[in-house]
Amino acid sequence: MTDHYRISLAPEQLWQAINPMTIFNQGGQFGLININLGQTPRPDIEQKILDEVGSYGRQIGRIGDALQVLMDHIPLDGLDADEKDALAVLRGELAEIRKIKRRERSASAESV
Repeated sequence: MTDHYRISLAPEQLWQAINPMTIFNQGGQFGLININLGQTPRPDIEQKILDEVGSYGRQIGRIGDALQVLMDHIPLDGLDADEKDALAVLRGELAEIRKIKRRERSASAESV
């Protein structure tokens, strides 16, 4: 009586069905990058703003640029320590953003 053992390192099924409509539809997401616009009464207007004005990052960047101008030109003497600290943190973050943008611009210019 001989026993035959079948050893295989590969699975028996060597194909996989991939449905592109469901591969990314996990947990309510429909793509690799999703932005939850939240509950807005007019999502059509929200989308128009994103399409015609700019992304949230671009809008926040412009607000940061405007705040930098105000911080540079408005006297801030009457602020308490917490308020001054909040502006110092913002100044630091804006400086880091500028540094990253400069670095990325020079890297992309060198690659061209």
